[in-house]
Amino acid sequence: MVCAILVLESRSTMANENWALRGNLLDFTGEPAWAQVQSPQVRWRPDHWLLVRGHRIEAVQAEPPGPDWRRIDHGDRLVMPGLIDTHVHAPQLDVLASYGAELMTWLHEYTYPAEARFDNERIAHDGAQRFIRALLRHGTTAALAFSTVHEAATDALFAAAHAQGMRLITGKVLMNRHVPPQLQDDVSGAEQACRRLIRRWHGCGRLAYAVTPRFAPTSTEEQLAMAAELLRDDPSLYLQSHVAENQAEVQWVRELFPESRSYLGVYSSRGLLNRRTVLAHGIWLDDEDRSRLQAAGATLAHSPSSNLFLGSGLFNWRQAREAGVRVCTASDVGGGTSLNLLRNLAAAYQVQALLGQRLTAWSALHSVTLGAAQALCLDQEVGRLEAGCTADITVWDWAQDPALEHRLALTRSLHERVFAWLMLGDERLLRSVVVAGRVAPDIA
Repeated sequence: MVCAILVLESRSTMANENWALRGNLLDFTGEPAWAQVQSPQVRWRPDHWLLVRGHRIEAVQAEPPGPDWRRIDHGDRLVMPGLIDTHVHAPQLDVLASYGAELMTWLHEYTYPAEARFDNERIAHDGAQRFIRALLRHGTTAALAFSTVHEAATDALFAAAHAQGMRLITGKVLMNRHVPPQLQDDVSGAEQACRRLIRRWHGCGRLAYAVTPRFAPTSTEEQLAMAAELLRDDPSLYLQSHVAENQAEVQWVRELFPESRSYLGVYSSRGLLNRRTVLAHGIWLDDEDRSRLQAAGATLAHSPSSNLFLGSGLFNWRQAREAGVRVCTASDVGGGTSLNLLRNLAAAYQVQALLGQRLTAWSALHSVTLGAAQALCLDQEVGRLEAGCTADITVWDWAQDPALEHRLALTRSLHERVFAWLMLGDERLLRSVVVAGRVAPDIA
């Protein structure tokens, strides 16, 4: 009942609104080839109008719309689809930039204590509101996010996203071992909580449910089997988890699951690997692992600023891509250091450079727009500036200071200009965010 009322209210605020936005439109029609700076998959439409009726894009055109359209003229600004974060932790804003620890120590010293506080409903409510507002203020209009182990906190997160009309996929974290007692669930209770959340929120407005075992070490065989059963019962559910982030973690998984060929094998042999599976990191995988990911159609959410900050390793994007594995870029906040996906793409470029590769602006931006939408089976809805898609839109300045403005004035091609903007820009360039046809307030 709550969901139905909220949807009705959201739609009523958008009804009968016709407006048009002018700017330089950039999006993608497909995946750009690796290292190709002149890509036919790049769709660049300078000085175009984006026409929005209700919550959808109605048309894209060069000529100005008629007098029945309210016009918003952004001049020379850059207009892109809303950005999509494929791996982020809602409760971990509290531990952003925590000092001096690798993954396992970091979880126990910082993450688990922060997540335990979300047992308090007021803290969970406030944290959910803060997280959703923060995503929007960084240009992210859709996300695949971890909640905590708490059902009420997951309810709060769904409700906060729904109130903004956001496309959010999340779920209650599953953990029944190797974590502090206050964060442990049990298989039966966790299953009942998941099924209640699925009934309340999956398919409600723009929301969807993700079955969320934190990572293999924190779930028993019984809990992993329960997660697989949820997926079998409803194939439209998502599965999100972590894999092969840190070498010590990989060794721990080997000790806990000696019968599994690899860390990834824990998931694949238990029915947790499919087209709607998104696994974060995937740094320490081998050729057979990548082959299994490709066969299942699963996605790796590369989290570059997190991998650098925690010293986890360097993810070989080109190697995964050549194996046919879909790769998206994610913030992984709080392991990552910023919710802004531009900053994370700049970090991704540096990771690839250390591996002797060069990540183009096109491959980078595709991974947080159309590529991410395709990974989440949402490319008919988001990730593109195209008639029929939901109007999730971001508008950006090219420069926020004279130095960047000067640098951009010297660029000789579109890729050079966009690449410099991407490497040197951040959320301070964000001028407007549109979610489902409505301008989000308090962004700039």
